Amino acid sequence: MQILLIRHGQSEADLLHVHEGSADYPLTEEGIRQSVKMAVRVKREFPPQMIWASTYKRAAKTASILADAIGCPIEYVYELREHDNGEMAGKPLDEIPFPWHLLPHEKFGGYGESAMEFRARGEQVFSQILAASKEYNRIAIVTHGGMISRILESFLNVPFAQKSFFKTDDTGIHLLEITENGKLVLFANSSLHIK
Repeated sequence: MQILLIRHGQSEADLLHVHEGSADYPLTEEGIRQSVKMAVRVKREFPPQMIWASTYKRAAKTASILADAIGCPIEYVYELREHDNGEMAGKPLDEIPFPWHLLPHEKFGGYGESAMEFRARGEQVFSQILAASKEYNRIAIVTHGGMISRILESFLNVPFAQKSFFKTDDTGIHLLEITENGKLVLFANSSLHIK
């Protein structure tokens, strides 16, 4: 099975320079254009048979553009949402720095998810999607940069206590494959369609 991991297009939070996370901002006009270009590329090069998508506006709209272009079913999954960053959500980046100092069990923004909780959610939803996708040769998961990192960590069996990160551009695409002989990363963070 091949798995496309696709990040949503540019959102209004990018223009406002605020922490996004659990703040549910929609796509900008540019984000819609990016999503259309991504959908054209995906349809031409590696069309999925099924799309799983976050319920947050920015990812849901990106996924619906892809589903409309390809003509395949889509299922929205709340657990694919971005990291719950508590009180940080929607706050200006220059007023509240990213809390790099937090310990793995400490919650973001006072009451949001800890890094450990987010990782566990990513692993669980990825496992559930794989179990529900056995009939497909290729699926797409349209979600957020943080969730894509958690899924990649799960796919690659990366230990929890690490300081590595996976960058994903607006509408960036990662292509993974699971075969009887093992797992492959065919490419990562490709955004040639918007260059």
